[in-house]
Amino acid sequence: MIDAIKRAAIEAVDAAGPVQVQLGIVEKINPLEVLVDNRLSLSEDFLILPETLAEFKLAIGSNEYEIRKPLAAGDKLLLIRMQGGQRYVIMDRVVSN
Repeated sequence: MIDAIKRAAIEAVDAAGPVQVQLGIVEKINPLEVLVDNRLSLSEDFLILPETLAEFKLAIGSNEYEIRKPLAAGDKLLLIRMQGGQRYVIMDRVVSN
């Protein structure tokens, strides 16, 4: 009986598509497209981009300073697949493997 309950619990979690951390690479910028695990291409409809990865420039007098650079093709990303597997949150850029 206990084994049956354990199996049912494991199957329920697997069916729900639990949260998962994955790596991706920016393929295109406009519109945003990210390749996940070298097999799944995600359009911007499936991606949640945080403000911390958006371009931000600061103008001081006649000078403009880039505080945060925008995403670029080839950038490696750390993504979290939300429960259910339909949307991905881009957490940050990855600077090493």
